Amino acid sequence: MTGYNEEFWNALDDLVNKSEIVIDRPKGSAHPKYPDFIYRVDYGYLRDTSSMDGAGIDVWVGSGDKKIDAIMCIVDLKKRDSEIKILIGCTEEEKTEVYQTHNETQYMKGILIRR
Repeated sequence: MTGYNEEFWNALDDLVNKSEIVIDRPKGSAHPKYPDFIYRVDYGYLRDTSSMDGAGIDVWVGSGDKKIDAIMCIVDLKKRDSEIKILIGCTEEEKTEVYQTHNETQYMKGILIRR
């Protein structure tokens, strides 16, 4: 099966709508382990959810309408894992920033899937 799946996006909407968004790395802040890395879009997680790394599901929250408009599917070769990150209200410029963030090193690669 390929193509657009409305039920998938509705399930993400339901998950986000029933979760608290916690922004623990606001735009302009430095990464706690890599101080040279500065977040260009608000980054956080959904409280009381879990992802592959055992922490909450990651979210990028942009400056647009607070709707889910894309996801990033990530492969991290250093951590040897993969996960998705939900983009909420990201403008086209912010989507580009998020995409570039997950593709600027040899250790992490991602694809952007638009709604």
